[in-house]
Amino acid sequence: MSLIFSAIAPHPPLLIPNIGRDNLKQVKKTCQALENLGNDLYAAKPDSLIIISPHAPLAEDTFLINLAEKYKSSLEAFGDFDTKLEFRSDPELVSNIKMRAQEEDVPLNLINQPDIDHGAIVPLYFLAKSMPKIPVIPISFSLLDLKSHFKFGTALQKEILKSTKRIAVVASGDLSHSLSEDAPAGFAKEGGIFDEKLVELIKQNNITEILNLDPALIEKAAECGLRSFIILLGILNGINYRPEVLSYEGPFGVGYLTVNFVIK
Repeated sequence: MSLIFSAIAPHPPLLIPNIGRDNLKQVKKTCQALENLGNDLYAAKPDSLIIISPHAPLAEDTFLINLAEKYKSSLEAFGDFDTKLEFRSDPELVSNIKMRAQEEDVPLNLINQPDIDHGAIVPLYFLAKSMPKIPVIPISFSLLDLKSHFKFGTALQKEILKSTKRIAVVASGDLSHSLSEDAPAGFAKEGGIFDEKLVELIKQNNITEILNLDPALIEKAAECGLRSFIILLGILNGINYRPEVLSYEGPFGVGYLTVNFVIK
């Protein structure tokens, strides 16, 4: 099987030591979970890594793949002038995915942007630490409905399983941004309800219920990762896997979820 690793990873910049500093002790579970994921990814020996980020360039009615010769990252906007990551792309796999999307009638465009966002940088900081030369494919979700994102995932799956490469997929995203009064979106009781429900549905492999979550609940929760996760669940559709929730915490009013979908 060409899909050898799949995971959900959070992306708060404060997980980076130069940014988080004293706050790191409040996200110890998340940091440890990401370190464990990185070890698992290294052991899986991937040839390429697909990363789906909520903070990548966004188009309303089409998915995007960023195909640049090289990618560079910067965390200067968060006060870190020292942490720099660089990656290369996988043009062959991107080309094959693009053709597959056309065959499956899934809207997909290519862009060329050397800079990658913190939604990709933070997970890559942990997961690619021991694999700095691994090719990376940054993917953006869209504003289409949830079922369209699942369909995009199933189209990606067909190309991944056809490939002779060992491919890893990481869905970057945070859960509710409204867990407390000092949360970025302010407090809403729906935030905790959403997070608890989504984590439980992921544990249960209940894709149908995830795709039919109440839009009002989603909006009140002020999440940013659901569409990333649903693309990943589309990739995993029909594959024998076990969801292993490594950590969940929300010390700063935002839900951070780390999941390893262990492929059997």
